[in-house]
Amino acid sequence: MPVHLAPYVPMALVALLVVVAVLGIFVLNQVLGPKRPNALKGQAFECGNPPSGPSRRRFPVKYYVVALLFLVFDVEAVFLYPWAAEYRTFLADPGIGLLALVEMMLFVGVLAAGLVYVWRRGALKWE
Repeated sequence: MPVHLAPYVPMALVALLVVVAVLGIFVLNQVLGPKRPNALKGQAFECGNPPSGPSRRRFPVKYYVVALLFLVFDVEAVFLYPWAAEYRTFLADPGIGLLALVEMMLFVGVLAAGLVYVWRRGALKWE
């Protein structure tokens, strides 16, 4: 084996171990798993309550819009928190401190404009 690939051997072993474990779990499931299907096992399970409708029903688009909006503003928080935690170190360097503040205010402003747009379009109204 070439010397320059030696640092990657442990990672290759871990990857091989993962592949073997996943394939082993699939094989054990096929060999040891239950094989007696019936109508009760085939029904949708809703936390112990009887099913209230078909399991393959369509959800309104509004559900997905709210989920996407949640993700967008969750990502905003993910980017905002580390910036806020490191802002004191930005202030130590006058050149980057003002630049970092302006960039973050621009980022928050774009997201706020998006929130106002979505709010006015009525995407946040749940009916």
